Amino acid sequence: MSKPVTLINVFEVPADQVDEFIADWKRRADIMAAAPGFRDFRLHRALTKDSRFQLVNVAHWDSAEDLAAARSNPAFQEQIDALAQREQAQYANPAIYEVVVERG
Repeated sequence: MSKPVTLINVFEVPADQVDEFIADWKRRADIMAAAPGFRDFRLHRALTKDSRFQLVNVAHWDSAEDLAAARSNPAFQEQIDALAQREQAQYANPAIYEVVVERG
């Protein structure tokens, strides 16, 4: 049986492009949120414009397999391809994690 996973994706986006990136990100997030196994997400914005990572997404999924299936959705891939074709400097750094220490 698969374990729940956390996707953490930090984005390097020029500070002057953050608002536009967020608008585009919401469209991709709507696609992912409709996928089986999706639990929740939170997109965090840096409080200073000189932060390397202006945005950090933390999302929870029922399993790595559910996340992989959602990423392979053609509608999601179309959004990613459109993003990659832009000339703006935007770099995603996604990875999945499991909880190893927790305190409430």
